Amino acid sequence: MSRKRKELPIVENFEITGVAAEGKSLGRWNDLVTFVPFGAPGDVVDLRITRKKHNFAEGTIVRMVRPSHLRVEPLCRHFGVCGGCKWQHLPYSYQLQCKQQQVVDALERIAKVEIPAINPILGSEHTEHYRNKLEFTFSNKSWLTAEQLASGQEFTDRNAAGFHIPGSFDKVLNIEHCHLQDEVSNELRLFIRQYVARQGYTFYDIRQNTGFMRMTMTRTASTGEVMQVLVFGEDNRPAIDDVMGAVAQRFPSLTSLMYVVNTKVNDSLADQQFVLFSGRDYIEEEMEGLRFRIGPKSFYQTNSRQAYELYKVARRMAHLTGEELVYDLYTGTGTIANFVARQCRQVIGIEYVPEAIDDARLNSRVNGIENTLFYAGDMKDVLTDDFVAQHGRPDVMIVDPPRAGMHEDVVHVILNAEPSRIVYVSCNPATQARDIAMLDEKYRVEEIQPVDMFPHTHHVENVVALTLK
Repeated sequence: MSRKRKELPIVENFEITGVAAEGKSLGRWNDLVTFVPFGAPGDVVDLRITRKKHNFAEGTIVRMVRPSHLRVEPLCRHFGVCGGCKWQHLPYSYQLQCKQQQVVDALERIAKVEIPAINPILGSEHTEHYRNKLEFTFSNKSWLTAEQLASGQEFTDRNAAGFHIPGSFDKVLNIEHCHLQDEVSNELRLFIRQYVARQGYTFYDIRQNTGFMRMTMTRTASTGEVMQVLVFGEDNRPAIDDVMGAVAQRFPSLTSLMYVVNTKVNDSLADQQFVLFSGRDYIEEEMEGLRFRIGPKSFYQTNSRQAYELYKVARRMAHLTGEELVYDLYTGTGTIANFVARQCRQVIGIEYVPEAIDDARLNSRVNGIENTLFYAGDMKDVLTDDFVAQHGRPDVMIVDPPRAGMHEDVVHVILNAEPSRIVYVSCNPATQARDIAMLDEKYRVEEIQPVDMFPHTHHVENVVALTLK
């Protein structure tokens, strides 16, 4: 017979004192650091403890006793249920302060190296409609909110198109309006959802892995071009042609309309075949007269306007004169490599994903750039001492690794290559700080510039310039 779980208490007049990782807030209960979603420093709340460990606790707000003076009205009707945009209730100026402090804490507590004063964070000019890519999941098991459950109403239509609920892989919150992307994204999603339902096509059952309508992906560009991809869970050609034709007729200005038939258990599309229904199979972004082609599988910074600011920071920190050999590690589709190519002698880009390297080479050709070379493969296998000996010692290295940071073997090759300057672009200040600690053997930190790419979230990008000691 299983042991009955001890009921956890409701803590009255709990004070939230700060912000924490993953967009949460925190306070103390019984000398335990207690993490709370959707709280603001200065809130006094009644808190239901949901989890208690020996060194921390977690809870949810059940009643607002006295709201913080920091609180602002969230702009989205789905705030507090949807898993994204967890800081909508905080002023943007305060969000920037928290992100700046996140960078400071990582460098001081993890890197533990001498650092200069950190530049003020570059905020995003646009805090709404800033994303250029969103994916929505279709499900026949919509998430019912606390208000819906409390209403006593019976909900027979559980079809949804929206975002997964955190911690519930098979439940999807039906999104009526999302503020993250251009309004055309909402128009497309709502039309597709309504049309599929009206035609009687099934929405995907995530647990059973059955159903016709599975996902959509919308990509927009600062040039005004739009790509719409529909993902079907069944290879029903008449139904696919019907839905695709309806979308094409309703949205004739789409630059690209494509679809995928994915009958796998998982949602990943990297290994799937994309079929062009109308238009062309890419959209284009533009920076300083450079055109970047973006296909359905391409990686591109999801805040187009702020990506330009980020790349300008990286280029400025590189101190290019036109004579340098630059290595661009984790080059992706070669955006940074092509962006700096005009200011240096040659750029060599390395990236794990072969399709991304194809895009990088294509973007060089489209823009008439002839001083780039790109190589595909695992960074620790491609970037070796022999590779450096063959291609030349770099004057500058620009590195933009994934959240996990750089492999230790890669750091050792960089130390052996001894470029005069390193520009380290990171979406995770913690792993960036860890790597800077390893680079401290030969490099000192010269400049630090945080950049906010994702308003209303806890995520922050950081650029660090390092010079050879």
